[in-house]
Amino acid sequence: MAETTNFPRRLILAGAMISGMLLALAVHMLGARYGLDLGGLWRSDPNNFMPAGAAIAWWLIATVGFSGGFFTANLMHSAVSGQIPQRMQHFLIAVGVLILVGAGQAASAPSPIPTISGVLAGLAALCLGAVMAFCGAHFALRKA
Repeated sequence: MAETTNFPRRLILAGAMISGMLLALAVHMLGARYGLDLGGLWRSDPNNFMPAGAAIAWWLIATVGFSGGFFTANLMHSAVSGQIPQRMQHFLIAVGVLILVGAGQAASAPSPIPTISGVLAGLAALCLGAVMAFCGAHFALRKA
């Protein structure tokens, strides 16, 4: 029977947290391109209470951050113990890189959002993604 190698849980937690945070940030960039503006939370328009796009963006970023952290922690834990074939590992890495490339391309175009609102929305998405990715990774490692 093959021996299983155990990585420190903190290393898996940190890797899953960074991966989930980057995925949440990528979804924020892609969502802002298609009108799901998280910066709508800070607008002071007296006619609108809160745009629905801001609420959808908030939940979408939180969901992707949590699930990204959860699945990355599960995959890292399985990969270390040798339960995932090498080809599947390479395929998952390629998919992650393609998602981040798409977000980078969306971020490089001129933004329809005002600058300060875009910066605040980006920081909020980064923090939300980090917290939710930590929670997802923590639950995944707790289960394992």
